[in-house]
Amino acid sequence: MLMPISGLAQTVEPSTAQLATISEPLQAQLTNTSGPISFLVLLRDQVDADAVMQSAGATLTDRHAKAAALYAQLTATAQRTQAPLRAWLDAQSVPYRAFYLLNMIEVQGDSTVADALRRRPEVGRLIANPSVRQQLSTGDTQQTWLKTLENVAAQATPNRPYGLDYTHAPEVWALGFTGQGIVVASQDTGVDWAHPALQANYRGVTTATQTTAAAVDHVYNWFDAWDLIGRPASCAADAQVPCDDDGHGTHTVGTMVGDATAVGDAVLGMAPGAQWIGCRNMNNGVGTPASYTACFQFFLAPYPQGGDPFVDGQPALGPDVINNSWGCPPSEGCDADSLREVVENVRAAGLLVVASAGNNGSSCSSVRDPIAIYDAVFSVGAHNSVGDIASFSSRGPVTIDGSRRLKPDISAPGVSVRSAWVGGNYNTNSGTSMASPHVAGAVALLWSAVPTLTGQLDLTEQVLIKSATPVPFDQCDGSTLVIPNNTYGYGRLNVLAAVQLAQRPGSIQIRVLDRANQPLANTPVVLTDTLTGYTYTATSDGDGMLQFASIYAGAYTATVQLAGSAFTPLNIPLQAGESAAVDLQEQAPTAEEEEQEPQQTVWSLFFPLVTGN
Repeated sequence: MLMPISGLAQTVEPSTAQLATISEPLQAQLTNTSGPISFLVLLRDQVDADAVMQSAGATLTDRHAKAAALYAQLTATAQRTQAPLRAWLDAQSVPYRAFYLLNMIEVQGDSTVADALRRRPEVGRLIANPSVRQQLSTGDTQQTWLKTLENVAAQATPNRPYGLDYTHAPEVWALGFTGQGIVVASQDTGVDWAHPALQANYRGVTTATQTTAAAVDHVYNWFDAWDLIGRPASCAADAQVPCDDDGHGTHTVGTMVGDATAVGDAVLGMAPGAQWIGCRNMNNGVGTPASYTACFQFFLAPYPQGGDPFVDGQPALGPDVINNSWGCPPSEGCDADSLREVVENVRAAGLLVVASAGNNGSSCSSVRDPIAIYDAVFSVGAHNSVGDIASFSSRGPVTIDGSRRLKPDISAPGVSVRSAWVGGNYNTNSGTSMASPHVAGAVALLWSAVPTLTGQLDLTEQVLIKSATPVPFDQCDGSTLVIPNNTYGYGRLNVLAAVQLAQRPGSIQIRVLDRANQPLANTPVVLTDTLTGYTYTATSDGDGMLQFASIYAGAYTATVQLAGSAFTPLNIPLQAGESAAVDLQEQAPTAEEEEQEPQQTVWSLFFPLVTGN
């Protein structure tokens, strides 16, 4: 909630030496509006989250330790650099809300306030905070609905959503892995926490025993980014109590963890053994960049409703994976750079951010809205019950930022998906919003099966895309069928294959030799996965040896990254669980190189004489 906060420092006189930039959407809003509006003030001093993690080094092996280190640096920087600005806002009686995840303040002001802020030395830029009405789901076609009915009829368990069987989740459960020990998070329209399919998995609920009754504690498990602003009648008067004013958020949580077997229905979610926490980032289906940031900030370090996020945050209570079935279109004024920095900071803390690709298909480059467009986000397209891509599912490549990045990363069931709904009900919805929670739940299954992968985001994503069922396609990739592609990504989600792949990592040991068959020390080698393009790096020791451990079955290419080196790239196939050992040897000199070698020697003899004068 925006409100003046007591002054933290003395007022600083505005500077006219360098005006902060202002976004075009915000400038247009201020020009066309006479009264105060909400906008965002980004400070010049921003934390480099990756640098914080690198400086901490190998000491941060635990995901929560990473989050704690980043939380400490982010809050300290924000408190120090925001103090003069917050004191000025207090003196001017300008309502505001301060953030630390991005060093930013949401301000309620007019053009006069904006002009004064642009002259302050600590202010970097001013951007819009638009209210964005979400396209939460899309309609089904009759053809797709009939296909879904055929699939459901063939299932062994009535009422179980087809997506669970299609992705082979029940087969992972049969191995003993249901998501136990993993916490998933929902940033959405809210959650009906007391729903019979969701209540038992809510982290705020303690399990009843023979001597104690079940109890509930919403603190640290729920946050409402809107607090009491425009509070819907369907929500409790206390913002600390979870609610869902739409149903969309309840549906997505159901697909992640829902289990209604206790009330005579079926398992609804991919990971029925995982726990969930939540944040309401939309008010009656409308969100803002500030509300989205508030939820990410809560997930980095949960704190009580009405508390101070700068000092009350508890990183140890953060979730492991966050589902995001929403978008923030730049066409409506959303700032792509600031949202990118937000998700990159969250990722640096070891939280996996999963997002729906969007429902703007079927044209190419329709993955165009944050946060699905970012490299730091695992983006998901939607297919139906027979594996055909949904017509509404957004396609890549991403062109809005000039990257031509391949998106989505993967595809999952997203057409006619049955899940929980508000009021203890059930509903069938379609959209990439329904596909992304399948992947978030799959991550919970994967991490419960292979706990060492928890928080290892790059490796987790490698496992998911390498194990996906490939679908050659060419709609947005030229005239040749390719894998991966900008329609299905790397293919359809297969969580059983992901678990099997992750449970049998391999290793590649390389000996680097020179032309005379002698070991080459201190030689950097890059190992590239030929399917995904992901690279691993290592440097040879005194014996010319190096090892790439915990890598997954596939084809790899090893190259020496040394200027002027003459090494032929080495192709290395790796089977699941295999320990491969190969030599990477410097090439013999060509005839031309042998002719040049004496001349090079002569110059090396004379060079010290020249430099000595």
